[in-house]
Amino acid sequence: MNTLRFDLSKDGNKFKILNATNGGPWHKRHANDQGRSNFSDYKAARIPYSRNHDSGVIGIYGGPYSHDISAIFPNFDADVNDPDSYDFACTDESILICTEAGTETFFRLGQTIEHQVVKHNVFPPKDFKKWAEICEHIIRHYNEGWANGYALGIKYWEIWNEPDLDIYQDYKRTWTGTSEEFFDLYETAAKHLKERFPHLKIGGPASCGREEWIEEFIKEMAKRKAPLDFLSWHIYCSEPEWISVRGGKVKGWLLENGFTQTENHCNEWNYVKGWTGDDFIYSIRSMHGAKGAAFVSAAIALAQASTIDMLMYYDTRPSVFCGAFDLYTYEKLKGYYPLYWYGKFYDMDREIPSENKVDNVYSLCGVDKEGKALVQITYYSDDDNAENKTVSVDLGKTGRYEVYLVDENHDGELVDTTENLTFDLKRYSILLIKEI
Repeated sequence: MNTLRFDLSKDGNKFKILNATNGGPWHKRHANDQGRSNFSDYKAARIPYSRNHDSGVIGIYGGPYSHDISAIFPNFDADVNDPDSYDFACTDESILICTEAGTETFFRLGQTIEHQVVKHNVFPPKDFKKWAEICEHIIRHYNEGWANGYALGIKYWEIWNEPDLDIYQDYKRTWTGTSEEFFDLYETAAKHLKERFPHLKIGGPASCGREEWIEEFIKEMAKRKAPLDFLSWHIYCSEPEWISVRGGKVKGWLLENGFTQTENHCNEWNYVKGWTGDDFIYSIRSMHGAKGAAFVSAAIALAQASTIDMLMYYDTRPSVFCGAFDLYTYEKLKGYYPLYWYGKFYDMDREIPSENKVDNVYSLCGVDKEGKALVQITYYSDDDNAENKTVSVDLGKTGRYEVYLVDENHDGELVDTTENLTFDLKRYSILLIKEI
């Protein structure tokens, strides 16, 4: 018998922001041809932040007319101080949809990846200072009402996306310049924006995850005394532990270089076994099923105990990487439930870590102000032949509990109301246990 024990009398930490996402709800505010929407389901998940990188790829968010600097400020030679130089409408729409869903925007200042044969906007800006001033006016539009704007209080502003993705090869999709050129851009923009908005969080660089490059970037920014309120990085893998392990490395490099207050953000992540051939097809299929859901749940549980401050799942826009909603119908997939259920832990007074470990079983436990427990148990292994596992939950007291289940045959529904907390878990299963 495998038993997970939780001492509900202990003090614990607050639950971190671990169900943030890339991409907001699929919804329209501006038209009456809605057809489909996942607004209610998205809102119910209590997603705290939505990173708006790549969300301009699809038409419902504004397509090529939203989010990117080249979309908002289409003529780089225009007057940076003239409101007529800016096209905010589509970006406004997407951000306001997120706001109405109770989700704050995590604003990526930069460009969408370009997979096409000819690149158009992923070049180093021809004037780094002017680029920074454009970003300044974008911030003023959303936070200070400039150019018929808003007072949204958007807190996080990220400089660029994955400048290191193709840094060692000729074919470049996100940044065609050198590392040194990017370091110059980041330094120029971060110093300018932090001077103008000292109360906001300015950071980046949304690294694709090249560890030697991340370490070099951190060292270089320390040498240049550039602001770095958060360090963002990405990882796609098949073992949830790898996410937290990388988070630990990043935290170590930050501390070694004097960035003691810098937040540690993994703001793109998902299950990927491999990027080519059969492995990639397998990865996409897994994302959309019970295995992908269990991976997400396990990764969130591990991150709560790690040095990571924020996780941002990639993604909830209509794409093959969305394991939360169906690409065509917008209906909930199994991967929705780890995000939705984690939102319930924000109501807990404190987290209670398990006092012991069970191989391939991952847990979250919280206690509310009335002393009632909420527990999530995940059985994940990358081995598709993993056998069922019996797990018992010991909360140190008797009680009555509702049990909800995600596995290959269940989609988050209530499956039992019981006093018995011993469960026979299939591979890729997730239980939510709620004391009543």
